[in-house]
Amino acid sequence: MTGDQSLNSSLKRNIEALRRRREDEEARASAEEHLASAITRFSGSMRFVYFHFLIYGAWIVANLGWVPGLRPWDPTFVVLAMIASVEAIFLSTFILITQNRMAAAADRRAELDVQISLLAEAEITKLVELVSEIAERMNVPDARQEDVEEMKRLVQPEAVLDAIEEAQSDS
Repeated sequence: MTGDQSLNSSLKRNIEALRRRREDEEARASAEEHLASAITRFSGSMRFVYFHFLIYGAWIVANLGWVPGLRPWDPTFVVLAMIASVEAIFLSTFILITQNRMAAAADRRAELDVQISLLAEAEITKLVELVSEIAERMNVPDARQEDVEEMKRLVQPEAVLDAIEEAQSDS
């Protein structure tokens, strides 16, 4: 059984919806964001490493005077250092642009996760209430256990955030 066959139709629909959403977000990206992403992808590849090894290696070999008939043009490597510094500035900027875009997408996904978790929490709480009432009517022992009563209380997200912030400030 392949991975696709083991998924139920709801999961397949969700995966497809998320894929389409990513494609839509990519299509809405500006030309500058596409350029920054392309440069970031290239600079994070082995082709980039090989290219730089070749270019910088040739520059160094040539300027050490190891190539007969070629006069060194940067014997102190100051020009090479300047080029590398400017390149590093631009590459880090492109990487930051891409990271900012990725962080914004991650924030949206985290917000979605929180909303889905809150919805699931409310639904589970309602189910616990219903099952508890059914158990009481059927005289099921321990239907009023303390932990069951606690599960029937709806979680308040603000209270959870306050508790987390308080715990962090205590440490």
